[in-house]
Amino acid sequence: MSNASQDPTPVLASPPIAVVPATASDIRLAKAEAQRAKNIRRGPVYPTSVSWPAVLSFAAISCGLGWLVQLPIWFSGEGLSDSRFMLTTLAMMYTPTIAALVCVLFIRRPASIPRLLGLSPLRPIGRTLLFCALAFVGVPVLAFLAMLLGSALGLIRLDFVSYSGLDAAMAAAGQNVPGLSIEMIVLINVVTLPIAIVSSSFAAFGEELGWRGWLLPNLRPLGTWPALLITGVIWGVWHSPIILLGYNYGRTDLVGVALMTAWCVLLGIIFGWLRLRTASVWPAVIAHGAINAATTTWLVTFSDAHPGENAVWGTILGVPGAIVLVGLIVALTVSGQLRKQPQPGLRLDESSGEAASPRAS
Repeated sequence: MSNASQDPTPVLASPPIAVVPATASDIRLAKAEAQRAKNIRRGPVYPTSVSWPAVLSFAAISCGLGWLVQLPIWFSGEGLSDSRFMLTTLAMMYTPTIAALVCVLFIRRPASIPRLLGLSPLRPIGRTLLFCALAFVGVPVLAFLAMLLGSALGLIRLDFVSYSGLDAAMAAAGQNVPGLSIEMIVLINVVTLPIAIVSSSFAAFGEELGWRGWLLPNLRPLGTWPALLITGVIWGVWHSPIILLGYNYGRTDLVGVALMTAWCVLLGIIFGWLRLRTASVWPAVIAHGAINAATTTWLVTFSDAHPGENAVWGTILGVPGAIVLVGLIVALTVSGQLRKQPQPGLRLDESSGEAASPRAS
């Protein structure tokens, strides 16, 4: 018999292991980590090289179709006074979308069309909603500040007392409403601006899906600044069919096209930042709708009956607009905002491969 069998030392049973139930916080953390891993597996989708055949095709299709839909206005001889101008311009705004769809379907098909174009996913939802709200509120404020600066520079005359410009415009259009004061009409214009922004954003979507949805990400391998600048130039030149009719700047020559292109480059940097900062096209869509709606609303509502020979120079479209936009661009550059470019559906830390941070967006 072995010595081990005669060992009188009792063998103690192992105590039972207590199982601690998972807390709600643990469950949320586990779900967040699982979603994070899933997000990382899905990304990235941005191109790593520039397909110049695709870019040139996009530019040719969008600009060519832009001219095509405006040909009836050019042939009519009536120019901007043609009753069909607003309809053809609305159709023109969707030519970049057509160009983008041709490119993703037939020229350079990405792994995920919605993710490349910034249509989805909306995650992180807080980030997307925050920048959509920023565009919705901030862009009209920028447009208003630019107009105030234009007034201070003597480029436009405003009337915040009798609203003579609005009164004259309504009288000329035969839209005076008996019993409704001009102050009440001003209030209605301001209060309904959010509705105008939403309405305008439907049209702006047609442009933004092309410019910031497709073109900007496909030029991104060149670097952020080249991509932003080239996108802005193509966007500006695309406006030629209506600018050469005297739209916006009242000029029917290449100077008007150059002015519009310069403005599109500046504004395009802001819209491009919204797109790259969120990996979503929706904030840029809202910003585009807001700039169109707010510029018109502020000018019609608050300009004097005699605002000046070329009042547009006193708005966001002119000198004060350039000053305001350049100031904002400098602020974004100095603060490092232009370097923050997450992948679609990912937080900044996930995009860079860093450790997860529940507060990163």
